[in-house]
Amino acid sequence: MPAEESVRVRPAAKVRRPASVRVRSTGSPRSPRGGGVRRLYERARRAWDRPLTAYYVILGAGLLITVLGLVMVYSASMIKALELGKPGTYFFRKQFLAAVIGAGLMALAARMPVKLHRALSYPLLMGAVFLMVLVQVPGIGMSVNGNRNWLYLGGPFQLQPSEFGKMALVLWGADLLARKQDKRLLTQWKHMLVPLVPVAFMLLGLIMLGGDMGTAIILTAILFGLLWLAGAPTRLFAGVLATAGLIGFLLIKTSPNRMSRLDCMGASEPGPGGSCWQAVHGIYALASGGWFGSGLGASVEKWGQLPEPHTDFIFAITGEELGLAGTLSVLALFAALGYAGIRVAGRTEDPFVRYAAGGVTTWITAQAVINIGAVLGLLPIAGVPLPLFSYGGSALLPTMFAVGLLIAFARDEPAAKAALAVRRPGVRWKTMRRRVKKRPSGER
Repeated sequence: MPAEESVRVRPAAKVRRPASVRVRSTGSPRSPRGGGVRRLYERARRAWDRPLTAYYVILGAGLLITVLGLVMVYSASMIKALELGKPGTYFFRKQFLAAVIGAGLMALAARMPVKLHRALSYPLLMGAVFLMVLVQVPGIGMSVNGNRNWLYLGGPFQLQPSEFGKMALVLWGADLLARKQDKRLLTQWKHMLVPLVPVAFMLLGLIMLGGDMGTAIILTAILFGLLWLAGAPTRLFAGVLATAGLIGFLLIKTSPNRMSRLDCMGASEPGPGGSCWQAVHGIYALASGGWFGSGLGASVEKWGQLPEPHTDFIFAITGEELGLAGTLSVLALFAALGYAGIRVAGRTEDPFVRYAAGGVTTWITAQAVINIGAVLGLLPIAGVPLPLFSYGGSALLPTMFAVGLLIAFARDEPAAKAALAVRRPGVRWKTMRRRVKKRPSGER
């Protein structure tokens, strides 16, 4: 054989990959069945775990609820204002003014340091108690819908001090429990109860003197939320709950008005004398809304059929005009706000922040559940507004301040601080200057 002759090499046979190992043209292995759902879930979980997620959720949900509430207050209150001989925008203008002031309070609370919030707790409590005592003075306090819980400020403006009592109890109770936890005193039942429970019962007594059972229920929920966060033993928690339940039962049993509200739960007929008129027409409004509602401004029940369409029963008008889609959107916003508040309370190492964030979340969530439950006929009508949504400046101002409090706590997390610092224009510009290398200009 000649030496120059090249050796022919047989080409290697192609190896077929198994079906399970085949690679797509993109170079990524084929995802198993259900991988798309799992991938979306992982993305959502990673997005929720980002440092600024709670901050943006609280800010966005709070503002969206307030803006949607302004729209619904305008729609639901037009006929009521005309009945009173006022312009159709009368209630909307008052609510818009309160929302503007509330936005300022929310921005102020979001920028205030935690130490300043703690310093404000005692003055706020003393101011709320003073105003609530002033309500009971003849000639100064005034009654609205049978409840003597209002102060007349002149002109069309009134103030309900008990709404500010909620914020006062949250801040003062959080500061008290945080100081006792620092001194390791919460392991003793007397330090856990005193003076928190007596002060809360004093506020409840002042509220009940005016006959406002709904606000008293919200204040009781805040008290239980603080005790739960403080780690109250089951026996202690059950004892306070039983005492509050017994007092509430006696107050309901001795009042024919409250008993009639209890009897209207799940009612489908107005009943004798129209005792369940409001509850039944609230259900009528929700039932006539359908999936997407009759259209904004096209409610029928607000034409004198449904009492309080812009305050306690604004959720019913929302269901009639925006349908199930609108009501579920409102519920989703409240759920997001509550869940973000729980996240802030659960991730912090500061006991004051944990108690205050938990108290605010309990307050807003419990009030929303009680209001919506009453409109749906699942709970008795308690006469409490839907937070950030119903008409009423006295309720809107402290609630927006409370949302600002949650924003401040969400910003105060170390990871959130670092993320916000990077997003500042000055820091970003300096970082970009360090990263960009100097290039020769080509000039000599």
